[in-house]
Amino acid sequence: MKKIMVGAIGLVAVVIAVAVFLFSNLNGIIQDGVEKIGSEATQATVTLDKVDISITSGSGVLSGLIVGNPSGFKTPSAFELGGIAIQIDTDSIGGDVIIIKEIVITAPKITYELTGTASNIDAIQKNVDAYAEKFSSSDNSGGSPNTNSGGGETKLVIENLYIRDGSVGVSAGFLAGKKLETSLPDIHLKDIGKASDGASPAEIAQKIIAAMTSGTGSAVGSLGLDKMMDGALQDASKAVETLTQGAGDVTGSITKDATKALEGVGSSLKGLLGN
Repeated sequence: MKKIMVGAIGLVAVVIAVAVFLFSNLNGIIQDGVEKIGSEATQATVTLDKVDISITSGSGVLSGLIVGNPSGFKTPSAFELGGIAIQIDTDSIGGDVIIIKEIVITAPKITYELTGTASNIDAIQKNVDAYAEKFSSSDNSGGSPNTNSGGGETKLVIENLYIRDGSVGVSAGFLAGKKLETSLPDIHLKDIGKASDGASPAEIAQKIIAAMTSGTGSAVGSLGLDKMMDGALQDASKAVETLTQGAGDVTGSITKDATKALEGVGSSLKGLLGN
């Protein structure tokens, strides 16, 4: 009997030790999760400098969240989210659905890079959509690759998400080194995941990225990049014609092909901007 009691006390001690470890390392667990899931979803390197969330009050801050770029793009990052304030409903911790009462992202910096006929923001959106679809398919088949320690799916509800005072910088070859920057429209999303009794982290990421992509497209569209591109195309066409003037039919044919290619890029740009 004594041995049984000692064994039971030892088991309880282990359980308590594990619980204390998990709670004391909550910030590290969140940081690892954000970086892992973020990188997988965007197909870009996601880093987070610091997480400081109080398990008792549910409030905290995520600092230095940076989303890099997918392969094929050269700018250092697509999103620099800076400071993120978060408020969790502590009563929901440990339940089937974790309720986040509010997330406030202040002064994010977005870099819109146009390479050829594609943008980094659209590429990230497609990657996140594909990632969320993979999780959705797993759910429908009875399994989920994203589970918590209890074996059940991690579900979240975000009651309010605010993105404020953001800016968008544009990088494109035809700008010839000129830097363009504009304001990102403020964004407010409500009750994410509420209608479906919670959403997976992948689905949450999809909705947030979609909102930021839409806001970025609107902001970039206001800059009149299509007109700048038209001007660049005209200048490039004139330069090509001048260089090849009088050089013969073969070169003239090359000139026409080059001009058509440039016009194709211009048309693709207008499509990206919704024009």
